[in-house]
Amino acid sequence: MNDEKILALTFDDGPNTTTTCEVLDILEKYNVTASFFVCGDNIDSETAEVMRRAVKMGCEIQNHSRTHSDMTKMTKEEILQEVVYTSDAVEKAVGKRPEFFRPPYIAVNELMFENIELTFIQGAGAEDYLDEVSAEERCKRIIAQAKDGMVLLLHDAKGNFRTVKALDMIIPKLKEDGFRMVTISELFKERSVSPQHGILYTNVFQKERYYH
Repeated sequence: MNDEKILALTFDDGPNTTTTCEVLDILEKYNVTASFFVCGDNIDSETAEVMRRAVKMGCEIQNHSRTHSDMTKMTKEEILQEVVYTSDAVEKAVGKRPEFFRPPYIAVNELMFENIELTFIQGAGAEDYLDEVSAEERCKRIIAQAKDGMVLLLHDAKGNFRTVKALDMIIPKLKEDGFRMVTISELFKERSVSPQHGILYTNVFQKERYYH
């Protein structure tokens, strides 16, 4: 169906055994998938089980660094340690290495692009890490940015109940507006776009490189 609109829901800062599970419950409720950008230091035996549940549901686990630090202040060695640690931990837990990377704070520089082989993903967000942004406002901001090929950025950090509440409004509204939600890799594949290195993607149709 050529006129179908698709986009990717993504979640940062997990995994955990509370909010991540609540997000998965809502995804399951509406039979949609998402991509989770996880921090390596949050991965343990319990959260690995949460990630396996996500994968069984058709979701993807991607890389959001180990410690969620500003990587533009790091050396090449430190950058590699942040990324490799998390990719190793994800692969050990779910059997598949991440293909995509979301830089903490969306802070990037040339050294990061030179040394991280994964595709860089940004996304359109809703400042849902701020307590003062209500669930209703989060929903409003996300829906306003929804369009074909878009990556939407939310957070499943521990205790982020407002985003859980917002998600229960966002998904029905997106469906009502004719969107189908897919994973990051499916978004590129279904739109016949080969991810390019050096681009910080918010929409799969972007072509401008971050640096030259």
